Amino acid sequence: MSVLDRLGQKLLFTFDPETAHGMSIAALRCGLPVGARKTFDALLKVTVSGLEFPNPLGMAAGYDKNAEVPDALLGLGFGFAEVGTITPLPQAGNPKPRIFRLTADEAVINRLGFNNEGHAAAEKRLAARKGRSGIIGVNIGANKDSSDRIGDYERGVARFAQYASYLTVNISSPNTPGLRNMQAREQLGELLSRVMAARATTTAQPPVFLKIAPDLVEAELEDIAAEVTEKRIEGVIVSNTTISRPPLRSGSTARETGGLSGKPLFERSTIVLAKMRKLLGPDRAIIGVGGVDSTDTALEKIRAGADLVQLYTSMIYAGPALPGRIVAGMARFADTERLRSIRELRDSHLDRWAMRPLS
Repeated sequence: MSVLDRLGQKLLFTFDPETAHGMSIAALRCGLPVGARKTFDALLKVTVSGLEFPNPLGMAAGYDKNAEVPDALLGLGFGFAEVGTITPLPQAGNPKPRIFRLTADEAVINRLGFNNEGHAAAEKRLAARKGRSGIIGVNIGANKDSSDRIGDYERGVARFAQYASYLTVNISSPNTPGLRNMQAREQLGELLSRVMAARATTTAQPPVFLKIAPDLVEAELEDIAAEVTEKRIEGVIVSNTTISRPPLRSGSTARETGGLSGKPLFERSTIVLAKMRKLLGPDRAIIGVGGVDSTDTALEKIRAGADLVQLYTSMIYAGPALPGRIVAGMARFADTERLRSIRELRDSHLDRWAMRPLS
């Protein structure tokens, strides 16, 4: 981290995590902070589901929940940014406090519960940027008290298809009761059928990705892969936060309920990623998320089977220059290894990760 990044982190860490998050959004709206100089390198371009990404590193959903700063995020060096999760109606989410820093582990536990301003507010912002360049994904979800959760996803598709480079169907948050049950095969089949039918009625028809949890067993992964293939979903995002608790050093804070993200998630999420690549085959898109905090971890996700990677939690600890540093490191690696494209790395460690057990 630069001295400026360290000072910024020290300032933000004097505030509770949710306040600090709001301050960082406000700073980006004002044109600050400034990230590392952007890297443009032809070796890093990746074409996935018909979209040409300038580099394979993206900002994961959960940071810009209300589509307030997607272009500012691209300005930090990301090749794409994903906004949301956005639900049809505004909702406050779970009671505070609901975000906890596990500083010793470079991790976070959150139990936010899809707090967001709803479809109308996000649509207004996305409509205002329509026509601008840059790949922006829109992550859609269901309201906690909805009587028809699948209908909420249909409404999300209809509302945001014209603005989204791709749509993400998020059924993997652990903080909305019962949401993860939609990963079960029967419910998933109905959800994906209705989502794809809703997309078929739109003019834009962006790719649809399904975001899954890391806390799945092999049989569940097999069912999800079968439904994704049968319903012709373009890709899978692996993965959301985990409700498991690997060994952590952060004392009583580590026992808070919610989803764990950050460095401790890297191993589990990468194993699930590789197993899903084996199940889906070579052609369907996979975005790898969980514990990406450096050029090395980003590249390892690609080696394990990812076409693209995302991060979020690591920026809390490494600062806004992190995406630029990672992308520059990818470009140096590709040049040093004389790759024709960063894509050549994909699957090179697939068997090594896929053979590991889901403990």
